[in-house]
Amino acid sequence: MSQLEKTLADFDAANAQDPNTEIVNGNAIAKELIYGQRMTAQLHRFVPNPSEELQLAARSQHICRWKIPRSDYPMDRQGYKKWRLDLAVFHGEVAGDILIQNGYSTDTVQRVKDLLLKRSLKRDDEVQTLEDVICLVFLEFYLEEFASKHDEPKLIDIIQKTWNKMSEAGHAAALKLPLSNAMLALVTKALQA
Repeated sequence: MSQLEKTLADFDAANAQDPNTEIVNGNAIAKELIYGQRMTAQLHRFVPNPSEELQLAARSQHICRWKIPRSDYPMDRQGYKKWRLDLAVFHGEVAGDILIQNGYSTDTVQRVKDLLLKRSLKRDDEVQTLEDVICLVFLEFYLEEFASKHDEPKLIDIIQKTWNKMSEAGHAAALKLPLSNAMLALVTKALQA
């Protein structure tokens, strides 16, 4: 097993401890475990030969996310932003510890942390690629559930914000996702608004 494979397996082992589950093909799977695996699969579909650092960042994007619940923060915009920033730092620390245990250099650890913190979004191609992959995974796997909890104006706003974070290549990939008819109609409406 390569250093990369061992590290991805260690990320999976950490995420497999998530008490929250999602039903996938009739089986209950730890929510962040399946999220990390979806991120990796989407990354490889989106980019032919992603760097090792990008592969590590994609798999650890939500590592141990359940340990910092949204409910611990005020339920307003400021609370949401603070929660997201704290999560990014936390994901970097958890991933960094696992990277160090697997013999990665301090440069690699720092690069993965920078990717997770979205440093230089729109200026750093790999940060932009990670953002595109995050958006693609959201649209393909999580938009439907999100849509069941929010009204249409809120959904259109979220889709537009998601779209604005993406590159042209991300937009092209998003338009090829296997969305349900209802979600495709919603995305189309958001993009025409």
